[in-house]
Amino acid sequence: MSLIPSFFGNRRSNVFDPFSLDIWDPFEGFPFSNSVANVPSSARETSAFANARIDWKETPELHIFKADLPGLKKEEVKVEVEGGVLQISGERSKEQEEKNDKWHRVERSSGKFLRRFRLPENAKTDQVKASMENGVLTVTVPKEEVKKPEVKSIEISG
Repeated sequence: MSLIPSFFGNRRSNVFDPFSLDIWDPFEGFPFSNSVANVPSSARETSAFANARIDWKETPELHIFKADLPGLKKEEVKVEVEGGVLQISGERSKEQEEKNDKWHRVERSSGKFLRRFRLPENAKTDQVKASMENGVLTVTVPKEEVKKPEVKSIEISG
């Protein structure tokens, strides 16, 4: 007897046994349902690494972008600026499988990633620099100096 109400579907689960619970898909049975089984492996590979984590910090002189890209070489990463948009992209290749290999767990992601950032008006896009050290990509974008408005004293007549 199921301890989960029937409005969750015909699931044979026990709420007191965490190992018996399956994942309830509220869209199960609909034609547009995108369960993992229906997604081609190439799409899963591409989306697995799609969200490369990137920090964006602004200092008085620079915009600094830092991306954690462990295991990637600088040759596998591309940094471009076009039309005021910074684009960071790359690809982590899938490890080659041997015929006799038996995988117990695959947690590291592979595939392509692409991130875009619209730079502010004060960014000097012609002076962007990038470096990679210990799997961390650092992109620096200098900022134009903000000219402080000149204060002019006005003499009051009368």
